[in-house]
Amino acid sequence: MVLVRYGEDMWERILKMAEVEELSFDPHEVYTEGTITRLAESASKVVNIPLDELMNENGRYFMNFLSQYNYDAVLKVLGRDLRDFLNGLDNLHEYLRFTYPKLKPPSFFCVNESRTGITLQYRSRRVGFISYVQGMITEIAKVYFNTKMTVEMVNETNEESVWNYVMRLHFDNKSYEARDDHMPVPSEVFFEVFPFNIVFNRGLKVVKCGRATQQAVPGIQGSLMHEVFVLVRPLIEFTWDAVMLHTNNVFEIAVVEKKDGKKKREVSRKRMSSMTANAVKFRGQMKYMDQWDAIVFLGTPILYTKNEIMRDVSVMANLGLYINDLSMHDSSRDLVLAGDQQSAELKEALEAVLNLSSKLFQEEAKSRQLEESMCKLDEEMKRTDELLYQMIPKGVAERLRSGTSAIDTCETFDDVTVLFSDVVGFTNISSRLQPLQVVDMLNGMYSVFDELTEKHKVYKVETIGDAYMIVSGCPTVTKFHAAFVAEMGLDMVKNIVKCVDPTGQTPHLRIRVGAHSGMVVAGIVGLKMPRYCLFGDTVNTASRMESDGTVGLLVVSVS
Repeated sequence: MVLVRYGEDMWERILKMAEVEELSFDPHEVYTEGTITRLAESASKVVNIPLDELMNENGRYFMNFLSQYNYDAVLKVLGRDLRDFLNGLDNLHEYLRFTYPKLKPPSFFCVNESRTGITLQYRSRRVGFISYVQGMITEIAKVYFNTKMTVEMVNETNEESVWNYVMRLHFDNKSYEARDDHMPVPSEVFFEVFPFNIVFNRGLKVVKCGRATQQAVPGIQGSLMHEVFVLVRPLIEFTWDAVMLHTNNVFEIAVVEKKDGKKKREVSRKRMSSMTANAVKFRGQMKYMDQWDAIVFLGTPILYTKNEIMRDVSVMANLGLYINDLSMHDSSRDLVLAGDQQSAELKEALEAVLNLSSKLFQEEAKSRQLEESMCKLDEEMKRTDELLYQMIPKGVAERLRSGTSAIDTCETFDDVTVLFSDVVGFTNISSRLQPLQVVDMLNGMYSVFDELTEKHKVYKVETIGDAYMIVSGCPTVTKFHAAFVAEMGLDMVKNIVKCVDPTGQTPHLRIRVGAHSGMVVAGIVGLKMPRYCLFGDTVNTASRMESDGTVGLLVVSVS
C-alpha cells in the first residue's frame, strides 16, 4: 500500500526507521509479527497518519492484494450474502491451513444477529490488528456485497495473552429471516449417517455417541466433555452457553491424555499446543437438537500426520479405526486412500526436493563466501582510500581517478593561509631518547593535531621530522581560511600540554607556531610516492614566521 500511494522513497525511509532490510513480500513466506508491527509504526510516523487509521487503510487495500493470488475466488463463494459470509468467516482459515500448515488462526464468531446487523467477536493472540480487521471487513462488504457497513467497538479485553474484541457491525441485514423447520430424521438413521457423533446435555455429560467415536475414544459414554476433550477451536471456554453462541463456527476438539490416572480438567491456552500435538482430534459442527435438549457434535477424525499435510492410514491404525468406519457421504474415505496411494510418489518427490535443497545450500554457501569476500574487498578499498586521502586531498584524488593527469591538477590559489609548527629543542630531546621513543613522541603529538584538523576544517599538507604544515583555502576555496588557521594554531598551543616530554626536562612539549596568508601554487608531485605540495613565497614566509616566533604563541604576519 505504501509503495502504491506514497512511492518508493517513502518506503525506503520506513524500512530504515523500522530497521528492516530491503525486502519484497512473498505470500508463502512466514514473517515475524514484530516485523509487521515495526513497519506499521514507522509508516505511521513517516506518512504522518495515526496508526489505527493506517492499519484500517491497509486492511482495505489488502483486498486488492488477495486478488493477485486468487484468494478472492474463495471469498466470493464463502457466503451467498453478507450474513452468511460473516458466519462462515472462521471457516476461511481452515482452507488457508492447507497452504500454511503452521498457521495459528484467529477466531471469528457472530452473535446477536438482527435485521440491522451482527455482533462479531474477534479473538487473537496478535495485538494491534483490530483496525486492520475492521478495514478488511468493511471493504469486503462494499466490494462483494455492495453493502455499506459501519463498525462500532463494544468491548476489548485480554485474557491469558488472548485479545478479545467485540464489534457491532451495522448494515442492512435484509437476508436475515427465521429458518423453517426441516423434516424429522429417525435417530437410528442419524447415528448411522454420522458415526463420529457425540451427544451431550447441558451439564456437558456425554449421553450418546456413535460407534466409531467409541472405537477411537473408549469409555467416553457418561463422561464430561471438558474432562475428555480440550477445545482447540474456536478460542472459547468449553461451556454449554459458549458452545450455543458459536454454533456457526467449525469446532476442533482433541482428546486430553490421562496423567496420574486422572484427566486434566483445566488446560491453559499456552499449554494446549504442546498437549494436543499428537492427540486424537476431531473437527466438525455443534448442532443443538430441540427434541433432545442436547447438543450433538457432528465431526470426523483429523487423519493427519504430525505436520498436518498428508492423510496417513497409519494414523487410523493407531486409533483403531478402519476405512468402513468413515462416512460414505463425504470425502473422508477417498482422501485417506488417495493419500496412501500417493505416499510413494511423495517420497520420491521429497527425495528430489532434498537433493535440490542440498544443491541450493551449496550454492548459498558459495554465495555467502562471495558476499564475505566482497565485504572484505570493500573494507580494504576504504582503508586504501583513507591512506590515499592522507597524502592527497579527496577532491584531487577523485580527479586523478577520473583520468586527469598529475600536471593538470596544478592550480594557482590567490588567497590561502599556511601554518607551520615545530617542537622547541627537538634535536636535544631526540639525542636523549631511543629511536622508538622519538617515534612514539611524534606519533602522540601528531595524533592530537590530526584531530584538530578535522575540527577546524583545515588540510594537513605534510610532516617533516617535528615540523607540522597545514593550509586552508586550497584545494577547497574558502574566504574564512585565515580564521580557520588561526583557530587551529591557538588550539595547537592549547592542546600541546597533552604531550608529555619523555626526557623530563619540561612538564610537556613546547612548540612554536607561525602563519602567513598569500598566493600559492598547489599540485601533485612525484610518481611512486605522489604528494600534494604547495609552492611560493607564502610558504617560505609562513616557515620564517614559525622559526622566528615565540615559544607557546601563534605568530602571524601582517598579511
